[in-house]
Amino acid sequence: MNKPTRSTPITEHPFASFIRILGKGKSSTRSLNQDEAREAFGMILNGATEPLQVGAFLMLLRVKEETPDELAGFVQACRATMNAPCQELQADLDWSSYAGKKHQHPWFILSMLLLAQAGYRVFVHGSAGHTPGRLYTENAMRELHLPVASDWADVGQQLDISNLSYLPLERFCSPLERLMQLRPLLGLRSPVNTLSRMLNPLSAHASLQSIFHPAYARLHQEADRILGQPASLVFKGDSGEVEVKPQADTRLHLQHDQHAQEVLLPRSLTTRIESVATPNVQPLKALWSGSVDDRYGLNATLATTAAGLLVLRPDIGLNDAQSQATELWQNRDTARLS
Repeated sequence: MNKPTRSTPITEHPFASFIRILGKGKSSTRSLNQDEAREAFGMILNGATEPLQVGAFLMLLRVKEETPDELAGFVQACRATMNAPCQELQADLDWSSYAGKKHQHPWFILSMLLLAQAGYRVFVHGSAGHTPGRLYTENAMRELHLPVASDWADVGQQLDISNLSYLPLERFCSPLERLMQLRPLLGLRSPVNTLSRMLNPLSAHASLQSIFHPAYARLHQEADRILGQPASLVFKGDSGEVEVKPQADTRLHLQHDQHAQEVLLPRSLTTRIESVATPNVQPLKALWSGSVDDRYGLNATLATTAAGLLVLRPDIGLNDAQSQATELWQNRDTARLS
């Protein structure tokens, strides 16, 4: 029996060319340029790809490792696709929070409160639930009765009232949130986990980002430079969140107006700190109220606050930032979390 023949040739899918660029082999594979990255990721976000293509694309990038140009293009695609806020809505500090806490309590939330108390408008965005066994910022803030928004109008009201607001990623870029939730299916982190930290949807002048691996600092800094981010700070935080580990020296990778600088933040605790059994918010409430003295929690809070001040205030150095963080702590409203 003769095999059936096709009457018409198969037309290649438009997205196939981007997969081919990334996966053509050792000698022919190359990275995407910024325009290609923006177009490719825009197709993914707009549903113009097949699920098989999305998985192949993300994993090829994972193996190759993304470039600053690719990251910048991906971020631009997200900004073009997301539900955009009104131009009048502004923040001083963009705080990305996508990892969740695993080893310690989320002390960085107290740093957010101190910076908000100092008059800075702190906008937080993140995602929850993509990795089991972690306490995510949205859940922690809800338990502490801190402002979690449902849309940009809520964000504006919360920033006006308390200088602090958290908006889940799914509320302003749901296609990216769906990609974030692919981790259990793929078994690996993807570039989505990196680019989400750089979204800065309110175009805040200063941006705080945490990385899992020190080598990613240069990648973030260079992508920020391409995107024209005025001020940014990148460092390896606890569990991938923006929280300084007081038992370790921390290299703070600062960038102000395209000028990169590295600041070494020495450890403030010399003894090894064991992981907590289950991260929760009750120790935060106790430390904030003054009913409990937790050296680790206080040192993590003060160091993270100082880091935030460094990116917000290019005119001050580390010693001044640390002194101001301590002063903010001493003058905190101890009833805020009661």
